[in-house]
Amino acid sequence: MNKNFLNVKNLNFSHIKYGFFTRIGGKSKNNFSSLNCSISSGDKITTVKKNIKTASKMIISNNQNLKLVKQIHSNKIIEISKKNFNSELKGDGLITKDFSIALGVLTADCAPIFVFDKKKNFICCLHAGWKGALLNISKKSINLIKKKYHKNLNDLVVIIGPCLAKNNFEVSSIFKKKFIKSNIKYKKFFLKKNNKKYLFDMRGLINYQFKEMGIKKILNSKHDTYKNEKLFFSHRRSNHKNLTETGRMINIVSFA
Repeated sequence: MNKNFLNVKNLNFSHIKYGFFTRIGGKSKNNFSSLNCSISSGDKITTVKKNIKTASKMIISNNQNLKLVKQIHSNKIIEISKKNFNSELKGDGLITKDFSIALGVLTADCAPIFVFDKKKNFICCLHAGWKGALLNISKKSINLIKKKYHKNLNDLVVIIGPCLAKNNFEVSSIFKKKFIKSNIKYKKFFLKKNNKKYLFDMRGLINYQFKEMGIKKILNSKHDTYKNEKLFFSHRRSNHKNLTETGRMINIVSFA
């Protein structure tokens, strides 16, 4: 493991570079310490931009540029090209076939997801929190890929990064009902904790959604963002500590 970012084992594709970054290795202070990459977090913008640049240099080459968008907890996926690269865009998924463009998403409990194929047709980056999972951004991404980028699902690879784990994802019965109403099969991703609370397996659900779409190569970086305070920012942990501000990790994928 690089001290700044995580990879998964048993992934040997030389045409892809990626990293799920930790909170280590940046310039931010206090609650944002230290590799906070969220400009809207309340941190100093100049410091955040330096952090993003630091992370980018570890993954992307000099002839590539990183694209981030304003995340809105949706299932909206945006196709990125030179035409819209400099535009201010809102969504939670990015996909490109342009070798000069790298993609990134910010997380602090939500799941960062990379999707790519074995033949250099595209790279895709998703941000999936519980709202994205409920809206099945996984399914939407695969449908878009099949339609425009690659029809052979056996050539697709999915990597799901660090996120809030089931043991620390306590939810209400009302929350659970939203998912059951969407799909009765989602019931198995909720474990009853007591009469009022359940534990939600968001990672398990996201894996299931990709499997339902026919994806066979799914890899996971099984780190709990809540549990490991030294490595990860966690929105939920910050709330439990009555902190009004927290940082965000950056997650980057690019063509090699």
